[in-house]
Amino acid sequence: MKKLFTILTVIALTIGSIGISSARQSQSRVQAESVAGVFDYYLLALSWSPTFCLTHKDDAQCTGKGYGFVLHGLWPQYAGGGWPQSCPPLTRLSAAETNKGLTLFPTKKLLDHEWSKHGTCSGLGAMGYLDKSDQAVAAVNVPAELQPFSSSYYFEAQEIADLFRKANPGIPADGIAVICSGPQLSEVRVCMDKDLQFGACGKGVKNQCRAGDIRVPPAR
Repeated sequence: MKKLFTILTVIALTIGSIGISSARQSQSRVQAESVAGVFDYYLLALSWSPTFCLTHKDDAQCTGKGYGFVLHGLWPQYAGGGWPQSCPPLTRLSAAETNKGLTLFPTKKLLDHEWSKHGTCSGLGAMGYLDKSDQAVAAVNVPAELQPFSSSYYFEAQEIADLFRKANPGIPADGIAVICSGPQLSEVRVCMDKDLQFGACGKGVKNQCRAGDIRVPPAR
């Protein structure tokens, strides 16, 4: 019995080791295959600012900003699922690029992260990526019902998606996803082609909210 237990333990450890090794190889393969400009479409992520700041309380740049939706990022995506990230050559933003980025992103920390992880994969260069992000945000009309307000509102996730589609008739039913942080609205993500025309999302992009009403916290 003791010998059998030892054999089973060795088998379990071996399987676990293989699983970890495969996961690491898969991650390495994704990194190796991440090439700037090689992707299928963009995912525009718009964060609901009050929730972003509630979950980033250590970020001083959040204080006192009465924003509604703000740019989280413009993310190159693969239609089959997943995305490229941290595409070489990795470069830091210049002072001029940082100044431009801070007119789009709510914090410098987020700006630097988004450029490093996602912007480098656009193949547009830093200023080109920032201009593209600016154009993408401008292409989406935020519904009047979801402009900044002073008290909490409650909607179902599908209601929020429907409000965005009503305000932007070109967004298909499978071209938008609503994301929550616990019981609260966190983000709305809109899928766009490389020319920033609305289109269907790729594999894996879907609503991530609980059933029933979700809270949309007020602007701070």
